[in-house]
Amino acid sequence: MSGGLRRLRQRLRAFARGAELDRDLEDEMAAHVELAIDDNIRAGLAPDEARRQALIRFGGLEQAKEQHRDARGLPWLEVLRQDLRHASRALRRDRGFALVAILILGLGIGANVAVFSVVNTILVRPLPLRDPHRLVWITGPPGAGGLSGISYSLDAYDQFRARNRSFADVTAYVPFFGSSDYKMTGRGEPQPVAGVIVAANFFDVLGVSPALGHAFTPEESRTGGRRAVLLSHPFWERQFAGDPAIVGQPVVLNGESYTVAGVAPSAFDFGAVFAPGTRIDIFVPAVLDDMREWGNTLVFIGRLAPGVGLPQAQAEADLLFPHLDFNAKHPDWNAGYKARLLDLKDHVSGTLRHSLLVLWCAVGMILLIVCVNLSNLLLARTAARSREFALRSALGAGRGRLVRQLLTESLLLASAGAALGLGFAAAITTCLARQGSIALPLLSSLRIDGAALGWTLLTAVISAVLFGLVPGFRMSGRNLQEVLKDSGPGMSEGRRHDRLRAGLVVSEVALACVLLVGAGLLLRSFLRVLEVDLGFEPDRAAAIKVDLDDGGNASRRAALLQEVLGRVRALPGIEAAGMSDMLPLDRNRSWGFAAKGQQYERGKYPDALLQVVTPGYLDAMGMRLRAGRDLRWEDSPDGEKVVIVNEAAARRLWPGEDPVGRIAMVNAGEARVIGVVADVRETSVEGEAGPEIYLPMTQARPVGAELVVRTRLAPGALASTVMSTLKAINPAQPAAEFRPIRAIVDHAVSPRRFFVLLVSAFAALGLALASLGIYGVISYSVTRRRQEIGIRLALGATARRVQLDVMSRTLELALAGIVIGAIASLALGRGIAALLFDTVPTDPATLVTTVLLLSSVAVVAGYIPARRASRISPMVTLRSD
Repeated sequence: MSGGLRRLRQRLRAFARGAELDRDLEDEMAAHVELAIDDNIRAGLAPDEARRQALIRFGGLEQAKEQHRDARGLPWLEVLRQDLRHASRALRRDRGFALVAILILGLGIGANVAVFSVVNTILVRPLPLRDPHRLVWITGPPGAGGLSGISYSLDAYDQFRARNRSFADVTAYVPFFGSSDYKMTGRGEPQPVAGVIVAANFFDVLGVSPALGHAFTPEESRTGGRRAVLLSHPFWERQFAGDPAIVGQPVVLNGESYTVAGVAPSAFDFGAVFAPGTRIDIFVPAVLDDMREWGNTLVFIGRLAPGVGLPQAQAEADLLFPHLDFNAKHPDWNAGYKARLLDLKDHVSGTLRHSLLVLWCAVGMILLIVCVNLSNLLLARTAARSREFALRSALGAGRGRLVRQLLTESLLLASAGAALGLGFAAAITTCLARQGSIALPLLSSLRIDGAALGWTLLTAVISAVLFGLVPGFRMSGRNLQEVLKDSGPGMSEGRRHDRLRAGLVVSEVALACVLLVGAGLLLRSFLRVLEVDLGFEPDRAAAIKVDLDDGGNASRRAALLQEVLGRVRALPGIEAAGMSDMLPLDRNRSWGFAAKGQQYERGKYPDALLQVVTPGYLDAMGMRLRAGRDLRWEDSPDGEKVVIVNEAAARRLWPGEDPVGRIAMVNAGEARVIGVVADVRETSVEGEAGPEIYLPMTQARPVGAELVVRTRLAPGALASTVMSTLKAINPAQPAAEFRPIRAIVDHAVSPRRFFVLLVSAFAALGLALASLGIYGVISYSVTRRRQEIGIRLALGATARRVQLDVMSRTLELALAGIVIGAIASLALGRGIAALLFDTVPTDPATLVTTVLLLSSVAVVAGYIPARRASRISPMVTLRSD
């Protein structure tokens, strides 16, 4: 072992003194050659012949140097140092080529790293919780019941916690965030605060330790116990300037005093995990005994017990959930619960897996196009350096050494491109992380981390190999004598070389075609989503939160509502106004809803999404009344209970009959159907509308209030006037901003919009790179054929004919790529069919548009070199060549 270390030290010292030892070696070799020359002269040879014979007898000088270096030092390190030095000199001599190559690589690698960071954040990186692989999302099957359909009652929560053996503990939160909005007073102007109600053990089960203070205690979740609140980290910094002394201090929420128990850590973003695109300011412990009659209001999260897997837990849940009570006081209300258990990470990001993989494939195609483009550039560049490589080969450089040299240059370019791309990716990810309007989970935690750096390095190496190998093998494999003979400016490089470059361009166009077809299908699908009949008119409508301080008195609420809406409708520019406790595509809940006298199987009692609204709301939202009448102020708290239903509810409860005038059972109470409205997309733009009902706010208690106005003016122009009117009626009205209803719709479709924009951007980049590839090949071909074109023009060929020849070659390459790409696009269409909405994968309009677009780009890319070819002067060309 000591001998091996000694030899390694000797080699390292020899490597460090490489230049000095090289000079000594050259002097010694020169002395040997001179002695041999003297011997040959004394033997009677002429001086020139004596030198030639001496060199022949000695062997190749360069080979001798290489052998000596291998013997004395670290050969691979020495070779790498020489290759790097030579490559950097070569790239400095050709700065224009190097800058273009680095820019193209920067765009390709930057896009790849940015998309990798998105994929890594959403699909791969563990959730920022303790042992996240042990956390399980427990939910009911999705259906028309909205959030109520996937949540459970408090009694079911207590029973499942007590009976199950698969989970170390189970926690819950209330997903109806609007029902737990708060108003903070006592610190200047009243401030609206977004809060979520959570079980006392919520943070303990998730494994989240507060940055300051403590998590909730059992005493804080009991009736009559201390009221506590835990602040989110951004809210603490924004509202309290990051003051640690706020812990233990009181804050006033909804007129009651709460003690600040602690501050959540900055790494925990509730909205990013459980409600993408939603900002949560505070957490309030659930007072369980006060929630017994609330119905399905809790979403469960469990932490698996040691040694228990998800299949085992699912099997136990299948046995337990059907026997859990909806309400222990009313066993006849049993909901026939079912449970679906998912790894929490899969619940958060599983629905996006297909979309993200498609996005990753799209950006991978961009990198392939970049590599093909650079291969073409390097082929042109190495062709210009063919004499240099031929001479190096003649002096003893082997094929492997020449390939290594070109790969070293490629690695230098890829390294510089990766550095530039990393900067691009950092800018893109920073921008995306700040886009709170995009409803994608975990987006706020998007960043360039160690995994992204490793991916950058891997991408750079793969790119260098991909675009460096083809030119390297092509150049090193050429015949030495042919290169030295045919290196004149007018000589052709042969059909094999032309076919190789043409093949690269065809593949580039094919990849661009596949990208364009995919982007076109997704874009067409997105446009179809935007054309969906929502059941309401989002344009020219806006909503603002209202503090409805009615003290729980229905008569006072009715009078207050009439006063608010009367004043708002009198404002200039207001066409209609109304109120609702919930808005379409925002939040929802469902109640039991059935036809009076009908019997239903256990667990199959129908339900419907519910909104509590005022007269004028339907007009303000642009909803269409199909039959019957709208709500009136005469529908008083003491009058007959009434309800408006949508067409889907009418079809389900009274198929083929007129529902107006029928008696419906609404949450175990009776109500007369007075009207039917067109179906409204309440939960999803892309999903079918389910049963919906609308109760008058004068008869049913709302869970919040949203004032909706339809106006000819911009919402911003009305904000101050409407806010002044609201404050005149209720001085405690918190500051609020108008939300355009269109913004709510845009938020609902923001994930699809995000993917369409990125894929479209990549397709545009691929199209630009393909056009550059076509231009580069045709332009290079014209340059190499200058003598041929000059002779043709001298023999009588017209400029138009030369242009047509060049353009026909351009279209030949483009159409070959388009045909291959179109065939590949058929397979692509089947692969993304699940992402398409009301669009077939073989959509003819998309295919035709792609063909026309690529053909047009090819014509433009080929026209410039064609025009240059037609202007070649025969006399000048023949004299110069």
